[in-house]
Amino acid sequence: MLARPHDVSEAVWQQALSATPGQLRQLIRDGSFKAPTSGLCPGYAQANLIVLPRQQAYDFLLFAQRNPKPCPLLEVTDAGSRLTSICADGADVARDFPSYRVYRHGQLVDEVPSVDHLWQDDFVSFIIGCSFSFESELVEAGIEMRHNTQGRNVSMYLTNVPCVPAGSMSGNMVMSMRPIPQHQVVRAVQISGMIPQVHGAPLHIGDPAAIGVADLARPDFGDAVDVREGEVPVFWACGVTPQAVVMASKPPLAITHAPGCMLVTDTLNSSLKVQ
Repeated sequence: MLARPHDVSEAVWQQALSATPGQLRQLIRDGSFKAPTSGLCPGYAQANLIVLPRQQAYDFLLFAQRNPKPCPLLEVTDAGSRLTSICADGADVARDFPSYRVYRHGQLVDEVPSVDHLWQDDFVSFIIGCSFSFESELVEAGIEMRHNTQGRNVSMYLTNVPCVPAGSMSGNMVMSMRPIPQHQVVRAVQISGMIPQVHGAPLHIGDPAAIGVADLARPDFGDAVDVREGEVPVFWACGVTPQAVVMASKPPLAITHAPGCMLVTDTLNSSLKVQ
């Protein structure tokens, strides 16, 4: 069962729980819903975002191609276009994510509910698959998503695992963690591995220190969740990785989604599965 985020009213939460992807995007666009989207619109793919000026866009496209686990591309827009046409019909990249982050020369300078006022004619938007997409598949299989039941954002950690650099883009991978009962780990690997366009199978299972994570109680992004006896920390590649790359590579300007605040697309998870 999904727990209501503390900053969302009960009335809006009930609307969000029953919304179609288009209806949820409208709630986000008009400012009614500004919270993490995990667990909403089950069965539909969710997506991460990075927006870069055209001058840096080619390097990031090459970076995504070289690093498909953390950056599985669902769509790339034409320069200057704010509208998606493949993963979500007419979604507005500048207004349909619940929250955005603005980086200048690698420094986070703002977090805003819309980037309408910042839009430039040379912006290229990269819509990237998100692990929230396979969560509904895991829940259907009886695997609890602890962050959902605790009403929190998923835990995300900057690791010591390097990405393959491309041009001006380089940095280490961010991974999201979900505690999984030991007897369900194999099933979680099998289910998520069937959907490679939303990060696919985990990259690491077990000891966090092996990937440079010192303390599970102190995630770099999102919220800490309880890890109980008999559970194993399981780490998936995460679409917040571009934010780590932005901080490391320092482009003049970049816009990303705020961690956990995704675009809910019209694309069915089933259409992304390996056949």
